Amino acid sequence: MKIAILSRNSSLYSTRRLVEACKARGHEPHVLDALRCYMNITSHRPSIHYKGEQLENYDAVIPRIGASVTFYGTAVLRQFEMMGVYPLNESVAISRARDKLRALQLLARKGIGLPVTGFAHKPDDIEDLITMVGGPPLVIKLLEGTQGIGVVLAETKQAAESVIEAFMGLKTNILVQEFIAEAGGADLRCLVIGEKVVAAMKRQGKEGEFRSNLHRGGTASLVRITPEERSTAVRAARTMGLNVAGVDILRSNHGPVVMEVNSSPGLEGIERASGKDVAGQIVAFIERNGKLGRTRTRGTG
Repeated sequence: MKIAILSRNSSLYSTRRLVEACKARGHEPHVLDALRCYMNITSHRPSIHYKGEQLENYDAVIPRIGASVTFYGTAVLRQFEMMGVYPLNESVAISRARDKLRALQLLARKGIGLPVTGFAHKPDDIEDLITMVGGPPLVIKLLEGTQGIGVVLAETKQAAESVIEAFMGLKTNILVQEFIAEAGGADLRCLVIGEKVVAAMKRQGKEGEFRSNLHRGGTASLVRITPEERSTAVRAARTMGLNVAGVDILRSNHGPVVMEVNSSPGLEGIERASGKDVAGQIVAFIERNGKLGRTRTRGTG
């Protein structure tokens, strides 16, 4: 198979591993920077050009689209879909997962466990918003934040009011969530491929840090997840319509709660913690499912 990997940096661990996995299984991988792709949008012969040449005869595309280029990256992926190329994750599913508010509403509709979350527009509603999520300590998140950036823990009501007012004053959309203290600064990253959790790790935030992101100094270790956690991760990925997803779960007193569903999960932490060939399993999934023109919108909303 001729497989396009949409990635802005061919030296990134995840991109390198996908290239290696493709070659090891006898495929022809091509790393393409989505921002260097440009499109001819027409009814009968939609096409993509890259560095002066027309891209043709691809069997599948693996999107590794960063949050900062979601708009253009998903437009390029849609064009591949229009050309009948099989996408590992579809453009509509990626857009759905990247919109944190929309994603939470879709997960809630399916009855999947979530932290109590509030969303408001006017400063007049701040006091009731804080009460609604159970009061301080609480977590305030930028809707556009990634990798733990734009996430604030407010430990007092005064601090929460000040931070929320500041964000609202900047006309920035935020979510206010209950703080799951019992998680102890740790979360679970479940890597879902198809209808199965193929690997899982526990990410622990460094001392005094409630965010567990590996980019922020967190550590990863192998973990055994419960059947309920496994089911929650698979249902969350299915709700977003993602074939491959990293589902972040907190262990709360009222069961597993989903924090986020990531459409381009990094492979380095999960492969090293689990010792599993996740990249190879991703390529194997494409081999089983990647047929010309096989593009359909999965999930809801």
